[in-house]
Amino acid sequence: METTINNLQVYTNGDKNNPPIIFVHGFPYDNTMWDKQVEILKENYYCVTYDLRGLGNSYIGDGQYTMEAFVWDLFSIIDELELLKPTLVGLSMGGYIAFRAIEKDQAKFGSLVLCDTRTESDNNEGKLKRSNAINQINVDGVEAFVNNFVPGCFHPKTINQNSEMYESVLANCKKQNAVGVKGALIAMLSRGDTTKSLKNIKIPTLVLCGRKDTLTPPEVMEAIAKKIKKSKFVVIPKAGHMTPLENPEFFNKNILKFLGKNISSKS
Repeated sequence: METTINNLQVYTNGDKNNPPIIFVHGFPYDNTMWDKQVEILKENYYCVTYDLRGLGNSYIGDGQYTMEAFVWDLFSIIDELELLKPTLVGLSMGGYIAFRAIEKDQAKFGSLVLCDTRTESDNNEGKLKRSNAINQINVDGVEAFVNNFVPGCFHPKTINQNSEMYESVLANCKKQNAVGVKGALIAMLSRGDTTKSLKNIKIPTLVLCGRKDTLTPPEVMEAIAKKIKKSKFVVIPKAGHMTPLENPEFFNKNILKFLGKNISSKS
């Protein structure tokens, strides 16, 4: 089902009486990056995906976004749908949102899945890189930025061996609104550091990372997992940064195993 909450386009699949899962997508993607997960999980879970503000079919506004605003959006969906202790799944920028949401109000969530992300705020080099990306969009447009950025999110073998999926994702990203994409970049370069709060995470946590991820390498993700007491770290083979798209079978297998263990133990 498709609905609008707080000017965000929200999609629900499955029986609302089943345990809820809410997915937060990465940049510069949209809710469709989770299609392979929803397809499998909707049989036994209530799956909620949505387009972050400025991306996909959600509200664009003036593009003056913050990470805090993204967290408020997430909470508004949870409250409106009356999700009880949902599992929170976030990839890359979705992970940044997840870290801050957990830091702000961990009690809202039952468990956590972190995919190909990091806790550190941008250093000066990172801020300059995002600032240059904004300038590229201003000068050359979104399509030029996407052509430059998105290939680095995928393992080269994925691009060659699953070209149909890759080209579809690339084309979808090129449709994004320039104001929304720049707004997301502003939110990321201005975000706070959530590393110190990792030790406070008490809920069961699964940390997933593509073996060939060059943006958030396995050693970065493993370091995160070691700081979270109730966590498990899994490397996804044959995948770069976009693990749910590049190796959905292995990704889903580990999600299902994690959910089955941690949700059934609470019932």
